[in-house]
Amino acid sequence: MIKNLEVNNSTDIKINKLLIHKIVGLLKNEFSFNISSLLINFVSSDRIIKINKKFLNHNYSTDIITFGYSAQNMVIDSEIYISVEDAKLNAGKYEVTFSEEILRLVIHGILHLLGYDDKTPGLKVKMKQVENKLLKKYVKILPENN
Repeated sequence: MIKNLEVNNSTDIKINKLLIHKIVGLLKNEFSFNISSLLINFVSSDRIIKINKKFLNHNYSTDIITFGYSAQNMVIDSEIYISVEDAKLNAGKYEVTFSEEILRLVIHGILHLLGYDDKTPGLKVKMKQVENKLLKKYVKILPENN
């Protein structure tokens, strides 16, 4: 278990919290960042819509929202919200397992916290390349791949 990492699940969909710790641990080793505080919250689509509307003025669901509170990219003080319903939809859409989609979302969230951005097409391509490389590297840790 990683110190200063809390994984919360407010849905009926089972989330393997030990796997989330393992993923974050691998990313921590990969990028050599420190964790001051990291909360990864698995929530419903309704909850993420409320968060998206309140903080980002977007009235729609999304798969992930990250809030970084640290002034330094290599020190994570953050909250990540992942919509499990959107993750399930994405898994079906992209023909991957739910676990693979959760892995991708955790990687995506951590990359945002480390300074990666996807607001422009060029930045999105660069971030997606790193995300795909990490996904390919770590997909073997998923229970269905052991």
